[in-house]
This record gives sequence, C-alpha cells and structure tokens, in this order.
Amino acid sequence: MSNHSPIAARAQDVPPGKPAAAARPKPRTTLPARARTLGLNLLSLAVTLVVWEFASDRIASPYFPGPMAIVHAFVHLALHGDLLGHTLMQNIDASLARLLLGFGLGAVLGIPIGLLFGVKKSWYVSTRVVIEPFRFIPPIAWIPLAIIFFTGMTRYAFLIFLGAFFPIFTATMVGVGRVENIHRKVLQVYGASKFYILLHAVVPSVLPDILAGMRVGLGTAWMTIVAAELTGGSSLGLGRMMVNYSEILQIPEVVVAMILIGFLGFAFNEVILLAEKRLFRWRWQVSL
Repeated sequence: MSNHSPIAARAQDVPPGKPAAAARPKPRTTLPARARTLGLNLLSLAVTLVVWEFASDRIASPYFPGPMAIVHAFVHLALHGDLLGHTLMQNIDASLARLLLGFGLGAVLGIPIGLLFGVKKSWYVSTRVVIEPFRFIPPIAWIPLAIIFFTGMTRYAFLIFLGAFFPIFTATMVGVGRVENIHRKVLQVYGASKFYILLHAVVPSVLPDILAGMRVGLGTAWMTIVAAELTGGSSLGLGRMMVNYSEILQIPEVVVAMILIGFLGFAFNEVILLAEKRLFRWRWQVSL
C-alpha cells in the first residue's frame, strides 16, 4: 500500500509520542465568531422592529401599537408607575420573588426525587399510574383549587412549583437511566458505598440533564406566573399589571409587561446556559 494515502498523510501530522486524539482541534468560540453572532442577533432584532413599526403604521389601529408606542409606554411606566401607583420595579420584583420561590421549590424537590426514582426504578414502575397523570395536568387547571386552599405568596408558589417540578423531575430521572454502568462498577471494585457512587458517579453524569430540565422548567414557570397572578389576591406583579391595563384597552402597557416577561425569562435562560457551558467544557457544543 502506498505511504501517500490520506490516512498516512494525516498520521504523519501527529507529533511523536502523542495520541491521535491530541491532533483533534479543540472547539473554541473565538472573538470574531462571538462578534459575528452578536451582530446577527442585533441585525435580526433591528429588522423585526422595522417591520413591526412599518406594519403598525400601515394598519393604524390602537390595538396594534408599534415599537415607538411601546417605548413611550415603558418610559411612562418607569417614571410614573402603573394605574394603582406601583412602580415598574415593584411589579418586576413581585413577579421575580414568586417565580424564584416556586421554581426553587421545584428544583429542590424535583432533583432529589428524580435521582431517587431513577436509582430505584421499581419505585417509579410501581407508582407510574399515579405520577404520570399529574404530569399532564397543566398548572392553569389547578387555579380553582389554588384559590380555595391557598392565599398570598403560597398560592403563586404552588402554581409555579407545579410548572417547574415535572420537567426537572423527569429530566433527572431519565438522566439517571443513561449513566454508564462502567462508572458504577469501577467504584464498586474499590469498595465504594452506594451513597459515594451516587454522589461521585451518578450526580456528575446526570448534571447536564438536570440543567436541561431546569431550563425547560424555567420556561414553564414563566408561562405559569401570568396565570398565577391572574388569580388575584395582590395588585402587584407583571401579570396583574397586564390585566389592569387590558381592562381599559391600554394595549401598549400590556405589551410592555409581555416584553419584560420575555426578556427576563431570556436572561434567566442565558444564566443557566452559561453555567452549563462553564461546568461542561468537555462537551463540544451546548446549544438550543
């Protein structure tokens, strides 16, 4: 066989004494690539705003405000507050506090229960007929019962918890089932306890699935918070502000609250995604 084949040529490029895997280029996000991505996102945002403003001018309807009307409404809310005298930051803080409490409870309970049911598969098989139907009940369907049994922050936290718990629980449990048995067997050979195996083999292997489940649960929590704040009991919150302005047909203020919810959710998602990239640099790519 000729020594000038493509395989031989690539093999000659590998430095002596180093494995062939060392010749594989490590994926890195260079500064020009980041600048290009940022530029494309800004361009897409600008095009969207221009098309939106153009369509608003052509339709000329008070129920389809353009970006400029939204900006004016945002400035007015930031400077003068809402109809009830609450500042914009008070509404944002109220929604964030409810979301963090409900989402936190979902993560604190969803992760350990998911690990437990993933390790003890017989438990899940035995209780599946009870667990799975609850997973398909939307959090909004629980609103009548939440109004009856809970008040104040507990009501909001309960509904948001339902939206966040099941994605985190399911992702964690499924992730445990994908852990390589070789990791467990190696530790067993060295006499490791079950708790040590769980802590040092199972949990690190499942962390990518846990973070992915948290991202899904966070999205569901943000969708639930508007419905939770529609239940009443408080005049604060972005969802409550949307309802107040929709009742008097002030559409720009409603859209301001919608955009704030969208960008806050986007920011939270980026924080989790950044943590995922930092923790799992060995992964070639982390993307939506």
